[in-house]
Parts: sequence; structure tokens; C-alpha cells
Amino acid sequence: MYPPSDTRRPRTPLARPTTRYVCQSCGAAHPKWAGRCDACGAWNTLVEEAATEGTPAGLGKSGAKGRRIEFVGLEGSSAPLPRRLTRIAEFDRVCGGGLVPASAVLIGGDPGIGKSTLLLQATCRLADASRCVYVSGEEAVDQVRLRAARLGLSKARVELAAATSVRDIVATLDVADPPDVAVIDSIQTMWVDTLDSAPGTVAQVRAAASELIRVAKRRGTTLLLVGHVTKEGTLAGPRVLEHMVDTVLYFEGERGHQFRILRAVKNRFGPTDEIGVFEMTDGGLSEVPNPSELFLADRQGDVSGTAVFAGIEGTRPVLVEVQALVSPSPPGTPRRAVIGWDSGRLAMVLAVLEARCGIQIGANDIYLNVAGGLRVTEPAADLAVAAALVSSLSGTPMPRDAVVFGEIGLSGEVRPVGQTDARLKEAAKLGFASAVMPSRRPARAGGKPPEAPLRTVELSRLDELMPLFPAEGPPARRPRTAAS
Repeated sequence: MYPPSDTRRPRTPLARPTTRYVCQSCGAAHPKWAGRCDACGAWNTLVEEAATEGTPAGLGKSGAKGRRIEFVGLEGSSAPLPRRLTRIAEFDRVCGGGLVPASAVLIGGDPGIGKSTLLLQATCRLADASRCVYVSGEEAVDQVRLRAARLGLSKARVELAAATSVRDIVATLDVADPPDVAVIDSIQTMWVDTLDSAPGTVAQVRAAASELIRVAKRRGTTLLLVGHVTKEGTLAGPRVLEHMVDTVLYFEGERGHQFRILRAVKNRFGPTDEIGVFEMTDGGLSEVPNPSELFLADRQGDVSGTAVFAGIEGTRPVLVEVQALVSPSPPGTPRRAVIGWDSGRLAMVLAVLEARCGIQIGANDIYLNVAGGLRVTEPAADLAVAAALVSSLSGTPMPRDAVVFGEIGLSGEVRPVGQTDARLKEAAKLGFASAVMPSRRPARAGGKPPEAPLRTVELSRLDELMPLFPAEGPPARRPRTAAS
């Protein structure tokens, strides 16, 4: 028999969850913890954060009407954007000619690579003509002063502070007389007091960056943010942080090399893929005006397995040495070690050499290195890599005064690449006398292509490269030679 109705307990509603778990890679929210994020597939990236109390109401429930937006046409004139020059030529080049007022620049790099040193040097240069503030969230004021003294920058008129509260920083910047340049080192240490999550989480980084960028654009302050990177080398946090800023710079370099490379991957006020080369010295970072000469300074002559690649980084031609070592492999899986290049592209070049040129190279251990610590990403390095591999396998060195560039297709063709004249002029300036390159297309009007500043060996197929190494490879067609 059922109990009387008056003795039944009323049902109580279930309590809503007060926490959620947010992925630090993609920003996806989960109701409970899991080892793997279902949205992006990353492991061990879920962090507990306080959930919002309610969903924001729609626009139709507030009763307030929005202001009508006025549109203008595409045709019109506007004043050129003013630039703040740091007088560090390599830094200004990567930024597109200097820092733009009311812009946000995000700089990322490995720990200890020199991000704080570079920004401190740039800020001290800017302080001669602009008001600059440096806010450190990772170091104390005395630690920054010690670095400035070591760099010889103690006399610079830079206003220094150690703070992590975004509310305090915004109150300092949002004044009638704001600073011209503000450095935040780093954005992962900033926290907003309205959020319960820890500093460095997705919510904190997004909210802190949004508030700082908003006040910088309203007051015309150039904002420089330092960002941490993950073990894969990408900026920590979701991609929304890179979308919020105007410029994204990566500070790269190998620990064993003194060279540092500042690379632009996003720039709303200048070209992307531009690089600036620096050298780490006892007195800080010094700019390198001619990277090609520096990358080739320790080059050895008459050594098999090397080829000089004439590449383009942004708008600048750069010559680097590609080194390859092909050695017999013990029974088992051959080893592939690549530094400074794409390992997948190396596998493609090896397959084309075997299938189209008849060279049995895949059963050997192969080591490939781009000397100097530079990472090459353009496909024009295919031909230089192939030349270095065949040179190492045959024991025949490439001519010391020759540069190589060209893209290789799967059918064995050598495809033309852009900015050929700039590559050849850079090679001629550094004393090279010949170039192994793709066949150039004739002029559109039916005339001959312009004369090159050095002797060129033009290839249309990869097997035409084999006659340069008579100790290896089947007989192939002779390349077409054009003397200047």
C-alpha cells in the first residue's frame, strides 16, 4: 500500500554544477574531467574553472535599441599610418617599418631565448622620443634593473613596474596622458579579479588580453605582449589570442647557436614571413645586417654532401648551407634525422630520386641539417636538398661557387620559383659564379628572359642533375647551360 500523500517528501531540484573543465589548447568546455579533450584531441589539457552563473540574455530582452551604423565606400583617402621606430633595423623590418600606434604586438618564443632582452632593448631605444612603460609579471623590479645594467641601458628613461592585476594596469594606462608604448611581460601571468580561474588559463588569458588591447586602442598606446609557447613551439592558449592582436612574432633559435631569428607570422601593417636576424652576445642582442654572409661564414669547401640554397625569407634573399649525410644503415628501419626542414618533404624528395632517377638511397641512414639554426619552409629548397643528398651518396662535392634552388614535383620535373632575380643578385653579391636552377619561362612578348648576373645551369627535370655527380646515377640528359 502506498503511503499517504501528505507524508511524501517534495522533490528538490538538482544543484547546477558550479565548475567546468576547460581545454587549455582549444578553449572547449566539458562538464567533467577527462584525460583527452573531445574537441581537439589534446591530452591532459583540461583545467577546472568556475562556471558562469547564467547565460547572457538576448538583445531582444533588454529593451535598448542599438545605434545605426553608417557605411562608407571603398574609394577614399586616409593619412599614412605613423610609425614609432626603435632604431633596431631588424626589429623595425619585421614589424613592417616600425610600431604602429594603437596596435597590439604578440611576441612568443622558448624560455630563455631572449624575448625579454629584445623588448628591453627596443623599449630603451624608443624611450628617447616616446614615453615607455615596462610591466613585468614574472620578475621583480630589481631583476629587470640587473638586466638593464648588464646591457648598459640603466640610463634609459623607461618607467618600470612589477604587477599582475589587470585592473591596476588598466587604471594606470587609461588616463588622459597615457604612455606611448607599454610592454606586458608576460600575458600568462596577468589575472582578472572577476574570474575565479588561475592565471594562465584560457579564460584569464582571453579576458586579460581583451581588456589591455581595448584600452590600448582607445588611448593610442602601442601594446607589446610576451606570450609563452608550448613544447611544440606554438603560442600557448587558444588561437583566439592570435586573432585578437594585430601582429604575431616568433622569436626562434637553437640553444647551441648564437643566432636568433625574429619571424612575423601575422602582420596587419606589413608583410608576413619577414625575418630579422640577431646574434646573442655578452652585451645583449646585436642585429645582423647581412644574414647570408653570417650563415656561410664557417662553410668548408670541397666537402661532399653540402649545397648552398638561395632562399627568400619575406622580402629578403638569404643564402644558407644545406648539409646532408648518407651512411649505410644496419639491418632494420633506416634512420631519418632532419633539423631545419620538413621531414615529410625529405621523404618526398627521396621517393622522387628513387622512382624518377633510379638512385637507390632509401635504405641508408639520412641526416639533413640547415646550418646556422635557420628553419627553411619554402618548397624552393627541394633541389638544394636533392643536390646535397646525391653529393653525399656519390662522394662528389658540389662546386664551391654554385648556389641551388628549385621546386621538385612528383613526376620528377623541376618547377620555377618566385623572385629568381633577387636570389641570383644576392648570390652574385657574395661572390658566387654559377647557379643550378629551374628553366626560366621566356618573356610574355616572345623575347628572351633577362640576363642573369652569373652563369646559370637550368634544369627542367631532376635527372638532369645527375651529370654533375658522375660517380652516381644513370646516364641522363645534359642540362641546358646559359652563359651570361
